[in-house]
Amino acid sequence: MEAIEEENFAVSISSPSDAEFDAVVGYLEDIIMDDDFQLIQRNFMDKYYQEFDDTEENKLIYTPIFNEYICLVEKYIEEKLLDRIPGFSMSAFTLSLQQHKDEIAGDIFDMLLTFTDFLAFKEMFLDYRAEKEGRGLDLSGGLVVTPLSRPPVPPAPNILRR
Repeated sequence: MEAIEEENFAVSISSPSDAEFDAVVGYLEDIIMDDDFQLIQRNFMDKYYQEFDDTEENKLIYTPIFNEYICLVEKYIEEKLLDRIPGFSMSAFTLSLQQHKDEIAGDIFDMLLTFTDFLAFKEMFLDYRAEKEGRGLDLSGGLVVTPLSRPPVPPAPNILRR
């Protein structure tokens, strides 16, 4: 008789608060990937990217730009989340975010970080400025195309015909 292999399947049971957090993160992904959000963010960066310089010293103008960004983007995201989740609370989500920060995908976490971390915000603008000015990271010099097989070599022409 054949031995029956026993398989154990782990069943993930999450708390209602974990499930709610996961739902909010899913909606956040949808919101920040939406063309409307991308346009709002791009227009904002177009408006201010020339103010940002890659120096250690921060200009005074950065503070009101940072505050305007937070108001604009946070308000947009909160409105969109309220459309999807009646009674949504950004402050409650922010608290929950601290407990789940290791569970969030990189792009979303980086975007959320621009709300609270000025250096991440400044870096976003510096990257955008470099891209606009053609100074973005160029990886094309490191690319090498190698064929998987060599084409057959044609026979050399016979020059000495009699």
